Amino acid sequence: MTYHCDVDAVVLDIEGTTSATGFVVDVLYPYSRSRFGALLSERSGDPDVARAVAQVRELTGDPEADATAVEKTLNTWLDEDRKATPLKTLQGLIWAEGFARGELVSHFYDDVVPALRAWHAAGARLYVYSSGSVAAQRAWFSATPQGDLLPLLSGLYDTENAGPKQEAESYRRIAESAGIAPDRLLFLSDRPGELDAARAAGWHAVGIRRPGEPYHEQGVGDHAQAGTFDEITVSRSTT
Repeated sequence: MTYHCDVDAVVLDIEGTTSATGFVVDVLYPYSRSRFGALLSERSGDPDVARAVAQVRELTGDPEADATAVEKTLNTWLDEDRKATPLKTLQGLIWAEGFARGELVSHFYDDVVPALRAWHAAGARLYVYSSGSVAAQRAWFSATPQGDLLPLLSGLYDTENAGPKQEAESYRRIAESAGIAPDRLLFLSDRPGELDAARAAGWHAVGIRRPGEPYHEQGVGDHAQAGTFDEITVSRSTT
């Protein structure tokens, strides 16, 4: 079944939607885990690192936590797959370095990049909204097997500049930032709670259900759904 949507922009989730969750968990998570210690010791004066460390201390209620304690907390959150903003910030910095050095190359499902190019060519603006930091998103889309995809994107949003992904207010914030009416926005995600929040903010929402992904069996509730991006047609009305 093909889902057709007349919108001005498409906002993309990454894990389980454009890309395999397994790649993130099996490749990116261990890469960041092995480098947290070095990042905290070698770049403690970096404003982004310092801000993230302060956020870890605030979230754990330990204002005196040293680098060892912060690293332990990060690893615990990683084990829990917790979407904590400071964890995502520090992961993003590490991954950006890895992508820049050519040690990492991002993963996209085969149907994704052709669809993004087609939607972009049709005049739709493309955005990303992921729990991964903006730095991680930028690195992810710039270091792909298909080349640099950043020119296709009009903006990047994460839990720091937009808010939690299962809260409707976050989607209202994105719509306002992008300058696009909510009913002219389409959100694609594999997580029903995120789709619910987008719809509550007045957006269109389509659930992506890919075999093998964590939310495939659970389904996407009463949302429209697609197995691949090939099943979604995006156009913009000229009236």
